[in-house]
Amino acid sequence: MQKVLKFVFLLTVFLVAGIAALVSAQEGQALATLSAGSSADYYHTLIGTITGNWQEYGQLFTTLQGQWFWKAFLVIITAIPAIFLLHYLIIGAKHFDHDGEQVLFFPLFTRIVHFFAAVSFTLLAISGLMVVFGTYLGGGVLIRTARTVHLVSALVFVLPALLMFIMWLKDMLPQLHDIVWMFVFGGYLSKKKKAVPAGKFNAGQKMYFWFATFGGGVMAYTGYIIWGMGADLDTVRLYTIIHNFLGMAILAFYLTHLYMAVFAIAGSLESMKTGYKSKEEVDILHSLYKY
Repeated sequence: MQKVLKFVFLLTVFLVAGIAALVSAQEGQALATLSAGSSADYYHTLIGTITGNWQEYGQLFTTLQGQWFWKAFLVIITAIPAIFLLHYLIIGAKHFDHDGEQVLFFPLFTRIVHFFAAVSFTLLAISGLMVVFGTYLGGGVLIRTARTVHLVSALVFVLPALLMFIMWLKDMLPQLHDIVWMFVFGGYLSKKKKAVPAGKFNAGQKMYFWFATFGGGVMAYTGYIIWGMGADLDTVRLYTIIHNFLGMAILAFYLTHLYMAVFAIAGSLESMKTGYKSKEEVDILHSLYKY
């Protein structure tokens, strides 16, 4: 496993360096192309690049980007926290005995990887929202900085994401008991502490893992194209649309994961730091986990 992790680390470093070099080369080539020829040719090329073919994705892109995307994201960041607030007020957090016997759930290396993934992904979410609401935040330097943070956070996220995929792949494979977990919503709709069918990871965590894995891969690729990797304008428009729709879904999963990890279980933040969960919590929320 250590050799595999080292290989993934080195591969990621080379990929990040390659992407950075390619970005620089593409930007230089684009500037050189626009600079060549007369002023009339320059402005003709510039306007053509900006407007593209209105008959294809231009109108759809403009309508979604200008009128609907920001509204959809606004609904997500207000409605989902509101629903969870009601859950917290009505059902409340589950409390377990953290003074009794403890079970090591996440080793140190896993916690470090998760920490970098959590920080970089949180920055991705915040900076992405800043770009979406850029017009209402005044634009300018603030939004340009947010775009840079978004790109850097995406590059940083690659390594911990690959490591988590390798470490947790086996535990994230679907099982029949996951269907039962979904029918009872993991016991989160009840104040009673009753054992629910789940291994090291429950069905909700597995869904988030697989959606983030495949959806995150598409997000990374579309983001790579959007950044300016030589695609035609209509392709950039289409990929921006895909990027935004996937961003909405992943953001909704992220807010759900955040609530479940931080608020739905009292003291869960401490277990993220130490790696230990109370035996009572494991026996109830991960009743099929063999520790």
